[in-house]
Amino acid sequence: MTWELPLPAVLAITAVAAYFCGCFNGAVIVSKYILRDDVRNHGSGNAGLTNFFRTFGGPLTFVVILCDVLKAVIAILFARYLFFSAYAVFFSAASTVAFWGNFSEYWGGLWCLLGHMFPCMFGFKGGKGILSGGAIAIMIDWRIALVVWGGFLILAILTRYVSLGSCWAGASFPFATWFVYHDPLITGMGAFIGLLILYMHRGNIKRLLTGTENKFSLHKKK
Repeated sequence: MTWELPLPAVLAITAVAAYFCGCFNGAVIVSKYILRDDVRNHGSGNAGLTNFFRTFGGPLTFVVILCDVLKAVIAILFARYLFFSAYAVFFSAASTVAFWGNFSEYWGGLWCLLGHMFPCMFGFKGGKGILSGGAIAIMIDWRIALVVWGGFLILAILTRYVSLGSCWAGASFPFATWFVYHDPLITGMGAFIGLLILYMHRGNIKRLLTGTENKFSLHKKK
């Protein structure tokens, strides 16, 4: 099924849908509506997986993971579906199909992350985008995911600084994007995603530089 819609309309619809997908923050939903204790009132004040695990721990951590991964997957799949359905009239060459397929994934992923980081329904106080961003990287290309996740896991395991691995993920994302696609526009969106992640970790970067950053532990804080 196809529709002929102008590109601005496709961009706007995708952006709104992906943003609201991102707004369903797993850590906030589970802590605020199931545990009745908003995770943003504890620890670092961040609505992310690490702070949730440190604060509450337990099996509900997997619910947070599932929520933040699924919303990224849904946002990417919807973006691809909309672009290929509503804009298919312009897909006359294989190279064009490949470009708009990649573009739709980055566009949907970008707005999903914005929703995760700045959710309008939760006072624009969300997470830092690592789990959802990692899911987006897997959906986009396995080579990008290998660079992002590989560096993240190595640094996080060796140093026990999750934030250091997260900074690697944000910094490496645009370079991995350029290596795979060699497209300025797509790399630009990759750079914006990477800078968003680094911006959300600006406090962690300061603490890493001053040696006051907390190391990750499998035991939640009492």
